[in-house]
Amino acid sequence: MSQSSFRRARRPEQKLERRTAILNAARGLAVRDGVRNVSLGDIAGEVGLAKSNVVRYFGTREEIYLELTAEELRDFEQEVRARLERTSGLEGVVEAIVDTLAARPLFCDLISECTTTLERNISLDVARGFKLDTIGATAGLGAAIARAHPLLTESEGAELAGAAALLAGLLYQMATPAPVLQQLYAQEPAIAAARLPFVPTLRRTLLAMATGLPALRESAPS
Repeated sequence: MSQSSFRRARRPEQKLERRTAILNAARGLAVRDGVRNVSLGDIAGEVGLAKSNVVRYFGTREEIYLELTAEELRDFEQEVRARLERTSGLEGVVEAIVDTLAARPLFCDLISECTTTLERNISLDVARGFKLDTIGATAGLGAAIARAHPLLTESEGAELAGAAALLAGLLYQMATPAPVLQQLYAQEPAIAAARLPFVPTLRRTLLAMATGLPALRESAPS
């Protein structure tokens, strides 16, 4: 669609189609270039609209990517819950979470940008909707984790799932360094070797956390 041929979407299905096109364009650019490197102008150009027309459907670039984060979160929740129905025990729970995160680099990239940029230029309604989506998904994962590993309560399962996502966002940045760091690591193998590897670090940290949560609960003062 060229900008010159733009026609305002008036029917609900047309508006949904336009929103979907914008989200798909933003997704493709993020996969190719990384979330932080994509501008609103890039998205508008990819979908064939002027920026002023894009903001008719999403107020800001950040709102576009927060919507994608919510979509990725729902997919992550569904996949982990499906895997937990086929496994049990502490290691099974951790493997389900780690493997699902490792298979979703875009989700990890979005998480890494969430609190630093994506939540800082959005409307109150968008913020409310995103936080409610996050709370609901985390609670659902907490319940599924508790069923698969009954030594954890649902709230502890939710805490584990939330910590896993946040840690994945941090580790993803280390796994995909900026160009200057890529150059440094190529020149200094000892520095490169000091980086925390994504999957092993995530697995060990979550195993330690899941093991320690019941002990902390039992030792808490009444």
